[in-house]
Amino acid sequence: MGKLLVRWLISALALVAAAWLVPGIRVEGSAWLAYAGMAVVLGLVNAVIRPLLKLLTCPLIILTLGLFTLVINATTLWLASRIALGFGLGFRVDGFWPAFLGGLVVSIVTVVLSAMTKDDRD
Repeated sequence: MGKLLVRWLISALALVAAAWLVPGIRVEGSAWLAYAGMAVVLGLVNAVIRPLLKLLTCPLIILTLGLFTLVINATTLWLASRIALGFGLGFRVDGFWPAFLGGLVVSIVTVVLSAMTKDDRD
C-alpha cells in the first residue's frame, strides 16, 4: 500500500510540474483535488489503454526507434484530461502540442522522482 501511495504522489507532483511548465495545460478550481484526481485517472489510463495503444502501434514504434511512444504519452495525457473533465476535475489540456510537451515533462519528472525514492528492497 505504501508503494502505491508513493507512486500516486509522484504522479501528482509530475502533473504539477507539467501544469507549471507547459502553457496549454491548466488547472481550474481546487488545484490539489484536480492534481490528485488526475493522477488516479492517468494511472488507470496508463494501466488499461496504454498497453493497447502500444500493441496497435507496434510497427510505428519499431519504425521510429521508439520515438512514437512520445505520441502515445501525449494521447494518454490528453485522454486522461478528458476523462477527468467528465468527473468534474478542472485539469485541462488544450491540444496536441501541450499534451506532447506535458507527457514529456510528466515522464521525465516521474523517472527522476522514482529514482530518488527507490529503496534497496525493490
